[in-house]
Amino acid sequence: MNILDTLSSTEQKLDNSEKIKIYLCGVTVYDESHIGHARTIIVFDVLRKYLENKNIQVELIQNFTDVDDKIINKAKEENVSAQEISNRYIENYFRDFDKLNIKHATNYPKATEHIEDIIEFIKKLIDKEIAYVSDNGVYFSVSKFPEYGKLSKKKIDELESGSRIQIDETKKSPLDFAVWKFSDVEPVWESPWGKGRPGWHIECSVMSMKYLGGNFDIHGGGRDLIFPHHENEIAQSEAHSDCQFAKIWMHVGMVTIMGEKMSKSLGNTKSIKYVLENWGPNIIRLFCLSGHYAKVIDYSEELLKENLTKWRQVETCYFELIHANSNQQEDISEKVRNIGNEFDKSLEDDLNTHLALSAFFQLVKETNRLAASEKLGIENSKIIMNEFKRISNILGLKIPQMNQEEKHKIDTLIFDREKFRAEKQFEKADEIRDKLNEMNIELIDHKGRTIWMKKEKIEKDC
Repeated sequence: MNILDTLSSTEQKLDNSEKIKIYLCGVTVYDESHIGHARTIIVFDVLRKYLENKNIQVELIQNFTDVDDKIINKAKEENVSAQEISNRYIENYFRDFDKLNIKHATNYPKATEHIEDIIEFIKKLIDKEIAYVSDNGVYFSVSKFPEYGKLSKKKIDELESGSRIQIDETKKSPLDFAVWKFSDVEPVWESPWGKGRPGWHIECSVMSMKYLGGNFDIHGGGRDLIFPHHENEIAQSEAHSDCQFAKIWMHVGMVTIMGEKMSKSLGNTKSIKYVLENWGPNIIRLFCLSGHYAKVIDYSEELLKENLTKWRQVETCYFELIHANSNQQEDISEKVRNIGNEFDKSLEDDLNTHLALSAFFQLVKETNRLAASEKLGIENSKIIMNEFKRISNILGLKIPQMNQEEKHKIDTLIFDREKFRAEKQFEKADEIRDKLNEMNIELIDHKGRTIWMKKEKIEKDC
């Protein structure tokens, strides 16, 4: 499998066939997670599920930034503790992402749980004279790391001349960044240099190296983290260890709205809670995977409607498969195998989910064609269903399941409807159809029989 590495700007091969170690920068827990967060985490969820499908073990570490100025400011606004704010939004994170069918990370470390590790890391940077103590905190000296800017392709002299970084006269250079901030505002911790809290960048260096060791396989996050967050991570981590930090840097493109970056000041953010309530998890996943992960994708209701239409085709495919009973059938085993190979090939070529989805919808279209021509035999359905389930699991798509009692109720209603139709009691037959519609059950007429499918209820369906 090849992945585009932001650092080298070339595709790099994942060369570990037994275990892949991934560190994914998570969210700062001061507000609801939005569709941009969803896209990044869905992309890495698909990567992980594909590798695991190939019997490769994946260790995925995803942090929570639970100490930050934004969290502290929110706590002041609400007159509660910073911990109460972070706990609330961590709880909401799992509420949202569990509904999105995201497999839990191997571990979700928090910055506040690793203060001693962070202090020890900073001590070593100071001992190596790469970090220094000032009046306001402890700073990393960018000039001591000659390769600074190698990830973002920015040069130190250009950064200094165009610097918009807040002036701090206690820093040796405007580019130097805080690894420890002195403060009396809770939450704070004691350190050898003074009471305070860690800087933002240091937590990810410390936690990734603690849980995954040095030189792990993939470090990921949104493209907006390339500079300064990931640039600073590389600098402090490689200065600390004198070794390569991560083998591959994988960045997911932003989600924009009408071409503009989502921001609270513009009032154009779309929370995951909102899109889940209106569109459901499958439509969101299809939308987030519809373009190449590294490219920007623009959020629009029209695109979501297009994906809803596609999802209805998937539902039809699934229910045609479980109701298949034709004795006529074509030999489709090779066709299904080719589709599966095309799906795998697409994901192995820099996780091209756009082409992978095309392969999946080819399988859906072929199934619905066979069903419409009364040639979806039982053996065919078994072959197709195995591949349908494999691909769906990797993409994280999930048909809502029903229990036996619900299925029996539907079958009974359809039997009664057919009986009334045969007796020409069309009014009673129509009443049953209306009842089925209320249950989101759609009937599909075949030669000599009627099958049913349960459509996922979606608020924006129109």
